[in-house]
Amino acid sequence: MRIWVERLTLTDFRNYASLTLHVGPNPVVVVGANGSGKTNLLEALSLLAPGPGLRHTPYQELARIGTSGWAVAGRINLPDGAVDVGTGRSAEDGRAGRRVRINGEEQASGALAGLCEVLWLTPSMDGLFVGPSSDRRRFLDLLIASFDPSYRALMQRFQRAMQQRNRLLAEDVSEPARFAGLERLMAEAGVAIAAARCAAVAELAAAIRLRRDGARGAAFPWAELDLVGGLESALFLRPAVEVEDGYAAELAEGRERDRAQRRTLRGPHRSDLIVTHGPKGLPADRCSTGEQKALLIGLVLAHADLIQRRSSAAPILLLDEIAAHLDAARREALFAELCALASQAWLSGSDPEIFSPLQRGQILCLEDGRIRL
Repeated sequence: MRIWVERLTLTDFRNYASLTLHVGPNPVVVVGANGSGKTNLLEALSLLAPGPGLRHTPYQELARIGTSGWAVAGRINLPDGAVDVGTGRSAEDGRAGRRVRINGEEQASGALAGLCEVLWLTPSMDGLFVGPSSDRRRFLDLLIASFDPSYRALMQRFQRAMQQRNRLLAEDVSEPARFAGLERLMAEAGVAIAAARCAAVAELAAAIRLRRDGARGAAFPWAELDLVGGLESALFLRPAVEVEDGYAAELAEGRERDRAQRRTLRGPHRSDLIVTHGPKGLPADRCSTGEQKALLIGLVLAHADLIQRRSSAAPILLLDEIAAHLDAARREALFAELCALASQAWLSGSDPEIFSPLQRGQILCLEDGRIRL
């Protein structure tokens, strides 16, 4: 079974005044000079899935310059039939979110969850292993959200409670009763987040082992994963309910410490995903740029394998400037992996020649937000 975008229509989105594409289920290559709109096109595709898209841009900033509204629509072929999905904002929308329509009927944005899975790799992710821990947490949280549509709501619940607690700290509020309810909410949501992360890392590690043991993806080294965090470590030793009580008590005891820093210093928002180059036993942040890129691709392919085993259909992959830092052998290995995965992958780059080994691919040439014929 395959999931693929058959038609994509953009209106006043980024540098696109109007664009309609009709493509097949095989990989799609988008080529063009810098600034032609390659990444914008992939970003539009990412908005057919739940979440803020691959750039995390505020929705009101996605409109083409000189306009105040935008729209992205697509016909997505799913295992049980085609679905028309539309999203966007109009000039009258005052809220920060976006509107969603499925088969012409307006829905809550959460309705996109579980409709189709979209994974992406962008150049900004190339520094994942050497950047701040927040980048790796976001990477892991996106992975979990693709399995569990309720995970985003869980994250939002924790964030809201923590923001309210931080506000009380900043305002020098000292009454324990003002903190207790918020800290209990943080403990419940925080431990659930940590448990979901532990389970996801274990599943991803198992998928990596299957690829390694099956001699798949030899061009992309297998990774060892370790989740570092106080709650995650505690869950290996004690039942979740005890960890919740312990975290709530820790928050209560640490109020003055946190007040001095004007923020909460303990919790799942401080955890980190540590990645090691398996064959070399070398921390990923000490590997070469090319090795880090290969490790990252291997992680995304393992994630795609995991989604395919869970749902019997591969996710849509958005691979922006994917050829950067890959030699010819690794590029060909990646193209072979994509064909074997039976994923509709959208790949971007400036040189069409580097994609020539990709079989059954369709090439779109962009120029200033238009398809060049």
